[in-house]
Amino acid sequence: MAPSAAETRTTDARSRLQLIVAGGVGLAAASPILLRALLGTGAADAASKSEDLRILQLVLLVEYTQVALYERALNEASLTGELRDFAQIALGHERQHLAAVKQALGSKAGPKPRFEFGLKTKSADAFRETAIKLEDIAVAGYNGQATNLTKPTLAVAAEIVSVEARHAAWVRAIADEVAAPDPVDKPMTASEVAAGLREIGLRTS
Repeated sequence: MAPSAAETRTTDARSRLQLIVAGGVGLAAASPILLRALLGTGAADAASKSEDLRILQLVLLVEYTQVALYERALNEASLTGELRDFAQIALGHERQHLAAVKQALGSKAGPKPRFEFGLKTKSADAFRETAIKLEDIAVAGYNGQATNLTKPTLAVAAEIVSVEARHAAWVRAIADEVAAPDPVDKPMTASEVAAGLREIGLRTS
């Protein structure tokens, strides 16, 4: 069976992320022009690639949290109707995002953390409000780190954050809230993202 368009896009994004962060043999096999575009020529470019890895580790935690929240809510919160549709579709997207980031990081990917969501996954209302917060964190986190990414990694991140923004708008609409309450999104620092994830239920120790 031929892959779907969504699967093809995910594979393409995953491949590009792998190429960007892999280094060594993977990059050595690329063309000289592509190597220059990815690696640059100075120390500043090398530092940026270190930033790519740091940011991808942060994004990994975001994606782990999203997958875990949606999985538990679907099992525990007795979701129905459009909210259940949202959770199922968003979960499928987040699983693909998580797989892409994990594969890009390879051995550098951190282990799956623990989660303690408490009552947040026990009812439809609690889940809906938590999903709004988490999708907002995802969008603000990606946006907050955008200026620290190299251009190739930024291009792939943009494909993911646009989907996260659609999730945020969709779940707000389900809650009868304005889908886009502000004219611009306020970016979050890495420490703010980490704090937001801990508030929702992420446990890294």
